[in-house]
Amino acid sequence: MRGRTNEVGARDLREFLAGAFQLPADLNSPAEETAPDNDPSAPGSSHSEDFTPTAAPTLDPDLIPAAPQTPTSMASPSRDSDLRRTFPAFPPRPADDGGDNGSGDHDHDAPHTPQFAETWWGNAWVTALEEGALDPKRLLRGRSYAEKGHVDAITVTPGLVLAYVKGSRARPYRVQVRLRTLDDADWERFLDAAADRPGDIAALLDKEMPKSLAECGVPLLPGPGDLAPQCSCPDSGHPCKHAAALCYQTARLLDADPFVLLLLRGRGERPLLDALSRRNAARAARAAQEQEPAPLPGVRATDVLAAQGERRLPPLPLPLPIPPHPEQPPVYPAAPGGPDPFALDQLATDAAARAHALLSTGRDPVGDLTLWQDAVRLAAARPGSGLTVTTRALYACLAKATGRTTGELARAVAAWRQGGIEGLAVLEDPWDPPAGRFDRARPLLLAADLPAFRPWHNHLTHPHGHVQLRLGRDGLWYAYESEPGDEDWWPRGTPDLDPVGALTGLGAPGDL
Repeated sequence: MRGRTNEVGARDLREFLAGAFQLPADLNSPAEETAPDNDPSAPGSSHSEDFTPTAAPTLDPDLIPAAPQTPTSMASPSRDSDLRRTFPAFPPRPADDGGDNGSGDHDHDAPHTPQFAETWWGNAWVTALEEGALDPKRLLRGRSYAEKGHVDAITVTPGLVLAYVKGSRARPYRVQVRLRTLDDADWERFLDAAADRPGDIAALLDKEMPKSLAECGVPLLPGPGDLAPQCSCPDSGHPCKHAAALCYQTARLLDADPFVLLLLRGRGERPLLDALSRRNAARAARAAQEQEPAPLPGVRATDVLAAQGERRLPPLPLPLPIPPHPEQPPVYPAAPGGPDPFALDQLATDAAARAHALLSTGRDPVGDLTLWQDAVRLAAARPGSGLTVTTRALYACLAKATGRTTGELARAVAAWRQGGIEGLAVLEDPWDPPAGRFDRARPLLLAADLPAFRPWHNHLTHPHGHVQLRLGRDGLWYAYESEPGDEDWWPRGTPDLDPVGALTGLGAPGDL
């Protein structure tokens, strides 16, 4: 009798300890998210008639967590660089938009009608997803996730789409979708085809994808099986519902800007347009060499003298066209006691570029910079960090003019190269961010198997004192590194909307 009492007490103690450390989200999470969609016990499965679960819980749709709060409209995308673009989350679609009845259940077996995207190239992306999927039911649930706004901010880089997707658990899943990038030969064929069709380039600038450009012999749009999803959830489906949700939302990105597809294939918008401009300029130069030079505008001297006798002046000639690009300055010789030729060349080149921009656009973005900010900009425009013979004199001159040391200038240059003027502000100006993105960063770091970072103003510091994250006023996270305990912080990596993504270039989470 006493042995049975001890056995019952031990069992009660084990049950108490098993539930003592569960979070409330773990207690309320439906079993649907913890099991793959191909579980034979799942409702609607082809194996459900042969398998009887012993204690399968009944899912109540009212208990499924609501979609995350999102803004009422999509904000303008923030560009970290030419090869990295981050877009804010899409808001949920209305209940009657996209064929969802509000509960996430559909009355058809495949999400082909109505179309999810609004453009032919966006629907071509959706077709590649749906024709390459192995289970249409996962597509239905992924489409429902997308329509309810479960996909967080989306980051696009060459060959990769990355986002966090919220399921029924408290912590979102990290989802990646990969697509093969084009090689140099493919890009050469694409640039040749685009240069031959000026109308297609104009359509691209208007955020339209001409079919003639997509069918020029280069595989821009993916086909069935080209999309390679990867998700941190336990479902082994291809794709799982979280990856399908990200693919559907990516189609909406392609609707808004076809340059997102070109970035996925390996080229950013600015480098691509620059390459097209160079190609068109080379063609125009070859054509100009084959033509007779046009006569310069002017008036004959006899006409001027005759007009003066009649007290009439001839009309002024038309203004000369703006040159296509600023010219290179002359070579400055080195003279004893004279200014440094390297510094003169850089100042002349910078002045010519600013004058050309002011003549072309009527604006000078550098005019509002302080003396220190302008000195950092000039130093950051040259490769190196003031350690080579060619840059040591420049750094010493700029540091002396601003009353700073060369070490302070080198650190500021690293911050400028990391994020421009905003990166310099993150380096020098701590501030107190409002509640929201800063408070959500620490749970995301914990979810990535990182320790609890210590907060101070807009800084989050690793407990070992060698890695730090700083939140900028632009909403991006900037990574810093230091020797443990030295508090000698230097900017590292690329800013990111995701705090875990900002640490990507500093090593694996286990190494941090």
